[in-house]
Amino acid sequence: MLSMKSKKTVITLSVLVVLLIILIGGTVFMFNFSLASQTSATDEEDSYAYLFEHTYMKEWVDSLHHHSALKDTFILAEDGAKLHALYVKSAEESPNTALIIHGYTDNSIRMLMIGHLYNKVLGYNILLPDLRGHGKSDGEYIQMGWKDRLDILQWIDVTTQLYGDTTRMVLHGISMGAATTMMTSGEELPDNIKCFVEDCGYTSVWDEFAHKLKAEYGLPAFPLMHTTSLYCKMKNGWGFKEATALEQVKKCNRPMFFIHGGNDTYVPTQMVYPLYEAKPGEKELWVIPEVEHADAYWDHTEEYVDRTRNFVSKYMH
Repeated sequence: MLSMKSKKTVITLSVLVVLLIILIGGTVFMFNFSLASQTSATDEEDSYAYLFEHTYMKEWVDSLHHHSALKDTFILAEDGAKLHALYVKSAEESPNTALIIHGYTDNSIRMLMIGHLYNKVLGYNILLPDLRGHGKSDGEYIQMGWKDRLDILQWIDVTTQLYGDTTRMVLHGISMGAATTMMTSGEELPDNIKCFVEDCGYTSVWDEFAHKLKAEYGLPAFPLMHTTSLYCKMKNGWGFKEATALEQVKKCNRPMFFIHGGNDTYVPTQMVYPLYEAKPGEKELWVIPEVEHADAYWDHTEEYVDRTRNFVSKYMH
């Protein structure tokens, strides 16, 4: 018969085992919930339907299809993943190219409104990649911009193959695509990358997921963030804290335009300020009152186009 002390030890161990099982289960759930590829969210038909809620977008895309101007291209990443992008050459030959990067559970099609800005309005060549786990690109897990930044380096090479070695480039991303843009900006880049536009990007994957965990579930970062980050390191090769746009923009030596909605609770507005402060050199900041996450283009289309044109035109030469 067990002594009282032995019974307490058994109970304590049992509780610890149950807590460990719950933590492991919560870790796997959080990882899969946050990072497993969600192909239904990037369905091509639904994406065009979303885009065509705006008549001018349907007219433009229909024209591109009619002239076979909207094309697909694929590359193999260094790890063998097959990655996809859409591209459109300018109607008249142009020395300028925009590489446009979509957000979390979006795809290249749903970023064609920014494609319209650069291709139709400004006369640029455009290329719009599907990030891993989105659209027609391979990927069991979403990479939150960190692994994607290395793929963007390959897409930069593709743009020079499509549009010439001397093409001048701007990288423009929204939400996770903005984080990807900032993460890419800290890498060693060719001289023809002239500037960046980031719209509603987060400081780091850790900060973004910790915010969502608290805001949506009322949970603190410890211990679930730590265990899920470790699990992500095992599965994807990177942890949440190393996947940081904040540290990357500190190394950025090209101009950057920061855009953020003043009423953004998905990627909180306050994230843009340390990013802006950390970026050395030439930069601009536009925080739009009452605009929610990634809605700046749709809510203030004319001003968005004008401010973007005014910014990039200073450096695309």
